Amino acid sequence: MKLTTAVLAAGAAVSLTTAVVGATRLRQDARHQAERNEVFLTGNQLDWLAQVSTSPDLAKLSAPEDLDVEEYMQLLAANRLICMLSVRDRLGFIRTGHLPWHAAKLMESDACQRYWKRFGGLRAEEAEGDEQAEHFTRVLDQAAKNRPQAQRPAA
Repeated sequence: MKLTTAVLAAGAAVSLTTAVVGATRLRQDARHQAERNEVFLTGNQLDWLAQVSTSPDLAKLSAPEDLDVEEYMQLLAANRLICMLSVRDRLGFIRTGHLPWHAAKLMESDACQRYWKRFGGLRAEEAEGDEQAEHFTRVLDQAAKNRPQAQRPAA
């Protein structure tokens, strides 16, 4: 093989390697940007839930007509806990296999049980097409089914 041919072949190999590394880097940057966007939007949602779940005046603006404002505020506080667990799961901070334990702990809360009974179906609809969100929703749904409703004292 001539020296010129060897140099051209080596140059082509370096160029191809550079292109592959560059494409990989672009995909990684895009994935990281998507994660940053998700964290930002989740932060906004958590801030909104914190405000609405503690302010009757704000809660009145978005409460369903069939829900008492105080009950709605409790359900939003439960939703905030569920959202915090969800973002931890999406970002990989929940160790493999530990999500059911976290979900069961959440469902020990009567407010989380009531939230899930009322809005769990909506969350399942929102999760459709997102494999990780679908898994999260299934795990929470199972935890809600495994936890009996808190017994309320007779009036």
